[in-house]
Amino acid sequence: MFRGGPAQTGQAAGSLPDAMEPLWRFPAPDAVKSSPVVAGGRVYFGCDDGNVYCLDLLTGEKLWASPLGDAVAASPLLRGGRLYVGCADQHFYCLEARSGRVLWKRKTGGQIVAAANAWQADDGSRELLLVGSYDNKLHAYTPDGDEAWTVATENFVNGAPAVAGGQAVFGGCDGKIHVVKLPSGQQTREIDTGAYIAASSALSDGRAIVGNYAGRLTCADIRTGEIVWTYERKERPFFSSPAVGGGRVVVGGRDGRVHCLDERSGGSVWTFAAGGNVDSSPVIADGRVLVGGDAGRLFLLDLADGRKVWSYDLGGSVSGSPAVVGNWAIVACDDGNVYAFVPAPPQ
Repeated sequence: MFRGGPAQTGQAAGSLPDAMEPLWRFPAPDAVKSSPVVAGGRVYFGCDDGNVYCLDLLTGEKLWASPLGDAVAASPLLRGGRLYVGCADQHFYCLEARSGRVLWKRKTGGQIVAAANAWQADDGSRELLLVGSYDNKLHAYTPDGDEAWTVATENFVNGAPAVAGGQAVFGGCDGKIHVVKLPSGQQTREIDTGAYIAASSALSDGRAIVGNYAGRLTCADIRTGEIVWTYERKERPFFSSPAVGGGRVVVGGRDGRVHCLDERSGGSVWTFAAGGNVDSSPVIADGRVLVGGDAGRLFLLDLADGRKVWSYDLGGSVSGSPAVVGNWAIVACDDGNVYAFVPAPPQ
């Protein structure tokens, strides 16, 4: 799923090597802004040509393409043999993961550009799928497509909700962090960040961390509503979703830099100049950070000090988040090319 887990911390269990090389490249017909999702030897992603694609992880061969109603910028959510994904045609789709066959679709009142998330009761008795829409609402559906409830906001919901501790947390273009109790859908708190939130939030230790359009990264305690710390890059928006791990927060900015902060205090640890806007959401894997950007390069950085370990010229900007699987990385570009990177042989 998007950001690797329900709390959306952007952590991967793999360990990336010092150098990588492309194993295969798949040329999609249009831009791929959807972050790839990898499981069971398959790669799933949406495309601006209106299709959801499924590739073989080992070869990059197309296994199926399922046409939806419009561009698919959202990342798919894979659960129980099904893919759940939103579309610019205002519908939320459920597809059979094996074949791509559409099992059901439900119309919202606006386009859906962000990934869905899921909540499940501890005893497995109930499950909800959560997705935001440009109809200013967070929607909750059952796996069979019944709408359980909606939570209304005052503007578009552009990012994905994060789920942890029986709560869902999401930012809205109304500038607020919304906290929702699960499974009831009761909104328990709104925390104003001062400018609209396009990114997805991460949840860590009862705190929500998310950037906004005013260039402010906010860490808020969702239990009390207290803003714990803020990190300012005035007039340089954050569209990247933060990764949280190892006591650090890593996020890309439209100031052309990757920023690393101390998770507890929000103090700057390091910044890395990426040569262009960084809307791509970083992934943390075993003390390293993998991230792309508008400059068309993929960077592997050391989490401790921001040192560049390796980079690769993709030739096309990267909006989505890379997927790290073991010591492989799957990366999609805005020019439509999807790459699998594997460890390079020793020189």
